[in-house]
Amino acid sequence: MTSTPRIVIIGAGIVGTNLADELVTRGWNNITVLDQGPLNMPGGSTSHAPGLVFQTNPSKSMALFAKYTVEKLLSLTEDGQSCFNQVGGLEVATNETRLADLKRKLGYAQSWGIDGKILTREECKELYPLINEEDILGGLHVPTDGLALAARAVQLLIKRTEAAGVKYIGNTEVTGIEQSNRRVTGVETADGVIPADIVVSCAGFWGAKVGELIGMSVPLLPLAHQYVKTTPVPAQKGKNELPNGAQLPILRHQDQDLYYREHGDRYGIGSYAHRPMPVDLDELGSYDPSSISEHNMPSRLDFTLEDFLPAWEATKQILPALRESEIEDGFNGIFSFTPDGGSLVGESKEVDGFFVAEAVWVTHSAGIARAVAELLTTGKSQIDLGDCDIHRFEEVQLNPEYVSETSQQNFVEIYDVMHPLQPKLSPRNLRVSPFHARHKQLGGYFLEGAGWERPYWFEANAELLKEMPDDWQPPARDAWSGMFSSPIAAAEAWKTRTAVAMYDMTPLKRLEVSGPGALKLLQELTTGDLSKKPGAVTYTLLLDEAGGVRSDITVARLSEDTFQLGANGNIDTAYFERAARHQTENGSAGDWVQVRDTTGGTCCIGLWGPLARDLIGTVSNDDFSNDGLKYFRSKKVTIGGVTVTAMRLSYVGELGWELYTSADNGQRLWDALWKAGQPFGVIAAGRAAFSSLRLEKGYRSWGTDMTTEHDPYEAGLGFAVKMTKENFVGKAALAGRTEEGSARRLRCLTVDDGRSLVLGKEPVFYKDQAVGYVTSAAYGYSVRKPIAYAYLPAAVSIGDSVEIEYFGRRIQATVTQDPLYDPTMSRLRG
Repeated sequence: MTSTPRIVIIGAGIVGTNLADELVTRGWNNITVLDQGPLNMPGGSTSHAPGLVFQTNPSKSMALFAKYTVEKLLSLTEDGQSCFNQVGGLEVATNETRLADLKRKLGYAQSWGIDGKILTREECKELYPLINEEDILGGLHVPTDGLALAARAVQLLIKRTEAAGVKYIGNTEVTGIEQSNRRVTGVETADGVIPADIVVSCAGFWGAKVGELIGMSVPLLPLAHQYVKTTPVPAQKGKNELPNGAQLPILRHQDQDLYYREHGDRYGIGSYAHRPMPVDLDELGSYDPSSISEHNMPSRLDFTLEDFLPAWEATKQILPALRESEIEDGFNGIFSFTPDGGSLVGESKEVDGFFVAEAVWVTHSAGIARAVAELLTTGKSQIDLGDCDIHRFEEVQLNPEYVSETSQQNFVEIYDVMHPLQPKLSPRNLRVSPFHARHKQLGGYFLEGAGWERPYWFEANAELLKEMPDDWQPPARDAWSGMFSSPIAAAEAWKTRTAVAMYDMTPLKRLEVSGPGALKLLQELTTGDLSKKPGAVTYTLLLDEAGGVRSDITVARLSEDTFQLGANGNIDTAYFERAARHQTENGSAGDWVQVRDTTGGTCCIGLWGPLARDLIGTVSNDDFSNDGLKYFRSKKVTIGGVTVTAMRLSYVGELGWELYTSADNGQRLWDALWKAGQPFGVIAAGRAAFSSLRLEKGYRSWGTDMTTEHDPYEAGLGFAVKMTKENFVGKAALAGRTEEGSARRLRCLTVDDGRSLVLGKEPVFYKDQAVGYVTSAAYGYSVRKPIAYAYLPAAVSIGDSVEIEYFGRRIQATVTQDPLYDPTMSRLRG
């Protein structure tokens, strides 16, 4: 067999052993797995994990990872026994808010292809006889959930992969990562260096320590989580033959931050109801590997009974049968938490060949292991990794204080009912634009994203609701969709469409790509032809090798060797930085290129509306006519004495420009435009109006409307692909594909009743079958109806009727040709 790259996996838990197995399955045969603990019980989170697998998740990717984990553990058997006990899952509600949320979760399950059902309290009692039905209103039952036998699975995976040639080395601490020319070459241990072409850290809550060995920030926080076992429960006597046997569904009592499973005639209880307990790994000390056992391991800390007592009282209320038992054994077990609750997957942007797969719970273990194996062997995971990409965080979010505070808050909120726009209460005001003081004076209502304070609407515009024509008045929202929204957004949309508005576009990620090799780099990475004269602006895509959409960006050629990119976030930054480094290091002198993130030092105002040209003509002597600055062109101008790069483009579908200047000049630019705009009725407008207007215009948003799981033609972005270019990443994969030939398409839906709103991720039914899910949704103020976009099979055509399920209720909608607003582009082109 031809030798494959030398792989060293750090960590022999449920992730590392699954990864070894997935690589072996794909024909890779040169794999070593290290662990600092003994292989029969390494002592990490896997060794004490209770194994409850609830698959449903707001994130499609995480749900699909869980689905695969279930499938794989069911297939992993020995002596006829699999490593998954598919007893099902039951989540119960003790109040109306939770019951409504379970209906929303059922929608997620249907969107991601997971079967489930909402049960009445009587049905919950029939399914789970021990429950106090008087305390519950109903529940969500997912029959395919269950219990992962994680420790057993690890041993079977070790046995299977050892037979295939994988080498396992236990009781071996990693002391360093060797590298040469910014590429890993080996893993240092006390016994010497193990050569490696690729290193994957699956070290769990030690992951941040391993990352430090190459200077990589791995933003996770080890936190202790309480788990107890009871003495025998009389009502359970004789129900399960095996000591850890279980027949009842795994149970979540999220209103009290608790979950339950059977251990034979005993009960296991997990609690998130206690205070966050961060763990300093330096204080864990060193463990004698020979002393590690079920009750003595690095990840199992002493039990603090006082923290558990309220949970014990809540348990005896929901499960009265447990009143006849006592707490027999408990511990505080260490798990990994992150600032946003997601896993951490990907390659270091600084050191090639160093990958991480951290903060991965048993629930998602095999799924993420498969994704990493696909990444290593083919360059692409079939399931999009955006939600868990290691590079998704901004630099301010890698600060240890930020990681600690937000990870602890995620622990507190893990079972809370959370709205999609739920804002962080702390930390806030980490990043503010130069216009922030003016926004506060106007009564801006701020939500946070990527550390930025983003105004969603302005209370100063409330008076406009009295002037707004009746046909612009939005319908009353239901309580859920109405959270973190305001009718003021309608007034701001109205003024954008009829007068002129100023939008803060500063949080848009801006990158400067410069040097003699800048054009070469961008031509290779993007689908558009960027070999245009300076001043050209191009909307283009970044694809992976399989043709999936990595991102969409705008590229302005400022000079022969300098380009400004409008990107989607730090994942894009890491992608361009790595590619630029490779081109510079491996090319000729003329291939040199650098990438700089200029976001913090610059700012941007979106000035849009039919009166935008009238306004700007009073503060600038430059020519902003169609002849002076054409659509999708840029040029240097002076506005109110401020030097500005003006780009003729608009995400809201109205005449106007993105106006860029340095951060120190930002407030002066805002003030000049604001003062000049008063005779024209200028307003400040926020993201709520912005989101509505962009959907009316049919503009896609990366991460929701398209990901690496979609190609440009499915997403309706084929116009951004120039197949006549000599080559670009993903071109070969797109050969022969067309929009008409796509098996699924991103379609625009309008809600028939004109008032029912959805928020995104809801399932879409066609002929009573779930066939897709909502990507983006908003009320279209200009078109007077709710709008949703959804991926639907090609068989679903324009004019067809579909249904969107929202909190258990079916909403009628119609597949509609997009864009809904200004399809001829006459307003946009002015």
